[in-house]
Amino acid sequence: MKKIALIAFLLAVCVAAGRAQESRQDISLSGTGLIEPFIGSSTDVYVSANRAFGALASYRFMLTPSSAIEANYGITYQNNIRFKSNSVYNTDVLTRTQEISGAYVRTFNFRKYNPFVEAGPGAFIFLPIRNTGTHGEYALEVKQQTAIGGVYGAGVAYEISPSFDIRAEFRGMVTKVPTFGVTSLATNKWYNIYNPVFGVAYHF
Repeated sequence: MKKIALIAFLLAVCVAAGRAQESRQDISLSGTGLIEPFIGSSTDVYVSANRAFGALASYRFMLTPSSAIEANYGITYQNNIRFKSNSVYNTDVLTRTQEISGAYVRTFNFRKYNPFVEAGPGAFIFLPIRNTGTHGEYALEVKQQTAIGGVYGAGVAYEISPSFDIRAEFRGMVTKVPTFGVTSLATNKWYNIYNPVFGVAYHF
């Protein structure tokens, strides 16, 4: 009886140790850039923006050794989105952009290098910052806008230890061009925002 109990105990310890060594979750923190393309439209409104910089926090849960689901939250410091009509800049909106998204991630393992691709739905919050950076014809009318879209990307993770890796990724964020609730700023176009990401992940 004692031998059976001892064997059962050793098996339980081995299973627990095996699970402890198998990292199925990770969290990552990254620096990001936001590059919004020039938009020409079927209306007479044209949109351009300067670059934005921010941070992205992600949680990833491994379903299998090569597939995972991921949740993301990102925020930028600020950038200026310009709406131009009839060859005149009529509204500049200083903007803080937030991202809440989920994705399916497919990983390919090559020793310490782990390339991956991902895609999924997302929501993007465009928040005007009301200071002197927001000015022009419609500056007093702009308001926060939430737009639905999606994210996609490809990157590579390099394992620096069993618990940490470095990740570099080029992502895309697809959504309607914001109007900030002002119909006169509508372009009837979609944004494909470029989003380079570089950061560190911790596995547990």
